[in-house]
Formats: sequence, structure tokens, C-alpha cells
Amino acid sequence: MPLPVIPWLKVLDLSLFNLSKPVDMTESPQIPYLLRAARGEALDRPPVWMMRQAGRYMKVYRDLREKYPAFRERSENPDIAIEISLQPFRAFAPDGVILFSDILTPLPGIGIDFDIIESKGPIIDPPIRSLAQIEQLHPLEPEASMPFIKPILNTLRQEVGNQAAVLGFVGAPWTLAAYAIEGKSSKDYTIIKGMAFSQPAILHRFLQKLADAIAVYVRYQIDCGAQVVQMFDSWAGQLSPQDYDTFALPYQKRVIDQVRQTHPDTPLILYINGSAGILERMALTGVDMVSVDWTVDIAEARNRLGHHLGVQGNIDPCVLFGSKPMIRERILETIRKAGGKGHILNLGHGVLQKTPEENVAYFFETAKQADQLLSVPV
Repeated sequence: MPLPVIPWLKVLDLSLFNLSKPVDMTESPQIPYLLRAARGEALDRPPVWMMRQAGRYMKVYRDLREKYPAFRERSENPDIAIEISLQPFRAFAPDGVILFSDILTPLPGIGIDFDIIESKGPIIDPPIRSLAQIEQLHPLEPEASMPFIKPILNTLRQEVGNQAAVLGFVGAPWTLAAYAIEGKSSKDYTIIKGMAFSQPAILHRFLQKLADAIAVYVRYQIDCGAQVVQMFDSWAGQLSPQDYDTFALPYQKRVIDQVRQTHPDTPLILYINGSAGILERMALTGVDMVSVDWTVDIAEARNRLGHHLGVQGNIDPCVLFGSKPMIRERILETIRKAGGKGHILNLGHGVLQKTPEENVAYFFETAKQADQLLSVPV
């Protein structure tokens, strides 16, 4: 499978190295650019990828979806999932290639089946509503329950080489619990919050089991080839700070702590949609980077998180529906505000359906030339 040609990428440029400290000139260039940033190396431009970069906005994906209409077939068949994961890599050469999957993928491995309906999203039937159901769940054995993960990640590492970092991802305990208890997506989360406020012991037991399974899954993804792993707690932003401290933070940390015991050097990223009110709390989880949405200024986010943590983001996905000058302006403004170290450029959420592909291409092209563009006087 041919790798993409990137004519404007510098083959060897000393400006890629942080000359303020000794650098092993033989080793550092062999480390994917995104991984270097995630480890805290100072670089001339931030690496760039997009959440949900493989998906419906791409014609090649829509064409493939016509042939394989079931989401789980696409994500659990190694050949199809590899192809989908590589589609944006071939088209745009991002610095990160993320496993094409879903946050619910490990649930059948502990005893919770699900389906994903194209127009409705995830469906879990029966939903988890009782302690008896929770106690029947079993530990995750990913080699047995998810045999497709290893060939997908192994092959992605082989295909992209050092041209991009391979990212794995998982859902966080609160968000997986929300899907499992509600039985589907929700706007108000009344069922899981009702359980939290009336039967907290049952919910805590479920969150413990989920956290332990997710930790096993993160470790497995790393063992299979993931170089960075992002944890999505998509719905934790629906919690008050008090309830985040009770029902989300301890279980995010439980996952992180277990992963650190066996894989201390793998960078971990945490993303929460609508996280402006809980940024400082996210910093307590032990992750290496916090991915922030567009509702908070990224310079403010850095100050609130502390400069020991990296940041990812945080351009509004709707900017990609705008003009090219606007896209370029937002990219350069975001990079300036984020500072010159510990930043991965990304959207503040996933790329949206019907986003013009030519604008996505321009986004990546501009981001990859940011070091040159930022050196031009305004």
C-alpha cells in the first residue's frame, strides 16, 4: 500500500529540533512527530490530526459504507477498519492516524451487547439498571473478545511507519455507563443521574467494573501498537463540578493509574466535551495532555491547567465551513495562543458531516506549514 507523497514536508530541517537542549540526532527524527510533542519536546510547529478524521465527510468513506452498511462490520473487520483508518492519512497526511472503532467496542467483552444504528446512534438493549446485571458482568479479555484490534493496530504501525503516530482510544467509565444505563444517547441523562442521586452504590459498582475493563483495554491497545491513547469522557461535561468529582474523576484516575503501572511512558490524552467548567479537575487525573473544546480560549486553558500539561485543540469544527482565509487565521491564532511546546493542533470536537473535503485538506496543509507562516511579519 503506497504511502502519501508530501512534497512540502521538509526532509531534514534543523529547525525541527529543540536546539535549547541536547538532542540525539540519530534517534529523535525516527520518532513520529506527534509522539515527540506528546512527550513534551519543543517543536517548530504543533503536530496536527482531527478527531473523527475518518468518516462521513469523505466520499471514499461514504462509498465504502454503501458496500458495508453495518458500523460494527466496518469497525470489527480488520481489512475494512484498516482501510478506513488510512483514508485520511492518504488524503491529508495528518501527524496522527487513529484506530477506526467506537468507544463501545469493549462492552460485549464484559457482557453488554450493543448495536449502532446509522441514523440513531448506539443502542443497548436491555440497558443496565440493576445490581444483579452489574454483578453478572465479567472481566475483559480483549484477545478473546476483540481479536480484530491487534491486526488493525499492528498493520497501521507498519503502514504509516514514522510518518505519523498511531493513536488508540477508549471511552471513559462515566460515558460508557451513561450509554449502558440510558440504553442510547440522551439529552438530559435523567436515568443515570437518577441512579447517581438515588442508588449511588449501584452506580459506583458499575463504574469500578468499567474502569478496570477500560484499563485492560488501554494496555492491550498499547501492546498491539498504539503509541498514544486518548480517553473520551464525552458526557462528563454534563455533570456539575461536584458530581464530576464523585462519579467521573475517580474512575478516570483509576484507569490512568492502572495503565501507568505497566505502561508509564505512553502519553495519555483526556477529552471531555463541554469541559470549560472542570478544566482544573481534568488536570488531576494524571494524563499527559488535555484536549479542550472551542468554548474556552486555549491560552486561558493552558493557564488554568498548568504549563506542565500539554493541550490539544481547539478549533471550532464549523470553522471548516468558512473561507480559507478564516481557516488559516484561526489555525495560526490557535497555535500562537497555545505556545511553542506541548500542543497538538486539533478541532475542539470531531470533524462534522458534510464538511468540505477541500477545506480539510487546506487545514492540514496550512497546519503543516505553520512554522513558515508564523515567521512572516503580520
